[in-house]
Amino acid sequence: MGRLIWFSLILCLSFMLLQFRVQSSSPSQSSVDSPPHLCRPEERSALLDFKSTTNFNEYCFGGPRRIIQTWNESKDCCLWEGITCDKPKGHVVGLDLSSNCLEADLTTNSSLLLLEKLQSLNLAHNEFNHPNISLGFHNWKSLTYLNLSNIGYMDGSLLFDEISLLSKLVSLDLSSNYGLLLDNVKFQMLVHNLTELRFLILDSVNMSLVAPSSLLNLTSSLDHLSLSDCSLQGNFPSQVFQLPSLQVLDLSYNSDLGDLQNNRLTGPIDHIEMPSCTLQQVYLSNNEISGSIPSSFFDLVNLTGVDLSSNNLSGTITSDMLSKLVDLEELDLSHNSLLSLSNNGTTVNYSFPNLSSLKFSSCNIHKFPSFLRKAESLTLLDVSKNKISGQIHRREIEGMSLETLNLSYNLLTGIDSFGFGNLITVDLRSNVLQGSLPILSTTWDSMQQLFISRNNLNGEIPSSYCNLTSLGVLDLAYNSLGGKIPKCLGNLSNLAFLDLRMNKFHGRIPNSFINPSNPRTLNLNGNQLEGILPRSLVDCSNLEILDVGNNNLNDTFPHWLGVLPSLKVLILRSNGFHGAINNSMPAFYFPQLRIIDVAQNDFMGLLPSNYFKILNGKPWWVVKKVEKYQQKLIGRCNQRHKKRKTQKPNQHS
Repeated sequence: MGRLIWFSLILCLSFMLLQFRVQSSSPSQSSVDSPPHLCRPEERSALLDFKSTTNFNEYCFGGPRRIIQTWNESKDCCLWEGITCDKPKGHVVGLDLSSNCLEADLTTNSSLLLLEKLQSLNLAHNEFNHPNISLGFHNWKSLTYLNLSNIGYMDGSLLFDEISLLSKLVSLDLSSNYGLLLDNVKFQMLVHNLTELRFLILDSVNMSLVAPSSLLNLTSSLDHLSLSDCSLQGNFPSQVFQLPSLQVLDLSYNSDLGDLQNNRLTGPIDHIEMPSCTLQQVYLSNNEISGSIPSSFFDLVNLTGVDLSSNNLSGTITSDMLSKLVDLEELDLSHNSLLSLSNNGTTVNYSFPNLSSLKFSSCNIHKFPSFLRKAESLTLLDVSKNKISGQIHRREIEGMSLETLNLSYNLLTGIDSFGFGNLITVDLRSNVLQGSLPILSTTWDSMQQLFISRNNLNGEIPSSYCNLTSLGVLDLAYNSLGGKIPKCLGNLSNLAFLDLRMNKFHGRIPNSFINPSNPRTLNLNGNQLEGILPRSLVDCSNLEILDVGNNNLNDTFPHWLGVLPSLKVLILRSNGFHGAINNSMPAFYFPQLRIIDVAQNDFMGLLPSNYFKILNGKPWWVVKKVEKYQQKLIGRCNQRHKKRKTQKPNQHS
């Protein structure tokens, strides 16, 4: 396949589009202080006539809003919901009937044509029952905003002729009208006549007959162009990216175009001859783009978001390249296995004033990007699954405002104690960390998730870990940690997931090692614990997984755990549990139990038949691993964290 250059610029609609929508959807207040019935009588009559000839689809998604049923002659029509009037003369200039599940005949007989001063019309998300809509749009010579998205099956043979006469149109949305066909002639007519357009949204309109080269005739005033899922075919002209005002371009889901995101782009990114001064976001993820990123790409100085993840990019991104993008907020170059990130060798301290999220997971990075230490706005750094080795020193990272730090699946041997920032999630899994666990700040109350499993750590759990009052996930599995399980872990009232398996903890399990209010997973498998199960576990009403397999516990079957309403997994394998399994448990015991393993103990007798009834006909499973279920629980913790984060005031997400 040939060399292609594609930029998918998916940006929230600019303030101007928002302004139009607010104008068209908000009830007018312009006549509150004016004499009653500012609305012109002939226009009020036209609206009431439209109301009388309109029905509602009772079965449409979401149910009808029925705002036109609130219209009545006793109230000034300028105060009706969905109506906007101009104050001096009382003309209806805005009509918003979106999402009303209307069933109406929008032909040349419609009384809406009498609203001659109309400037904004929003009929989106209705179900009009005439496929050949011919409203006589040319009567609305002042119309600047038109939204006919998702209004049912339409034949565009006359529709585009009418719309092309609206020379003042600034915003046009015809998206999600399946069956609407726009050919090359009609498209050329639109772009030739609508010279004031700033927002053009044609998603899911069939444009298979439109030559991509026709896009070169688009007006230079265009800010937002969305042609997603339009069946475009052929080579997309890169000159479109040089439109002086263009900020948003969405060409996704046009597979025959060799589309942008989540499709089939191949080849390298070409040198950019005339970088646009308005481009703000570039999304080119999940393609097959190869080669290095040209230095001219970093001349797009107004970029705020870049996603080139999951491609075949190679080469090295240096600190001086990134420093040009002073407005950059989010950068994702993950899953480019031949792409590296490094300092350019100078001692310049780059500030990256707006950078908040940097993702370089699964790349070819060999050294921690310490040049980011002055990135004071950086809250998320993900350089997992690389080849970063050695030790990370505190000075390399403490200038950031990190909330999420992911260094998992590298070759790190050490990391200085954490005492900086407002870290919420730290992931150090699957490195070769040696020595004791990192010491945490005693004032660090923001930490919610800490993963340090699968390393070579030894020693005991520091007492500072008991001060992490917000901690919900603590994963220290697969190390060589020892000593006794600290009783003070019971101070962590938010701890939902505790994984200490495959270590060398010994002694009795403390009766108060876990706060009963929140735990969902307790995994102590593969240690040297002894004694009995702490009876305090009966108070853990949210507990879903309890795994104490492969220890030296000596106890009878814990039938008393049967009162736990959420317990789904119970692993007792390879211990010293003994005696008969109680056959007289009430029928309501273990109501959610799905996985149980009692192998390699000293139980006597037969398995009670009523257990099979308790399992509600589901099989009695003897298993060794419950990792998948545990990951689901961690996922729930992540979702709760994200939800809390989005609720923070003034929090960038």
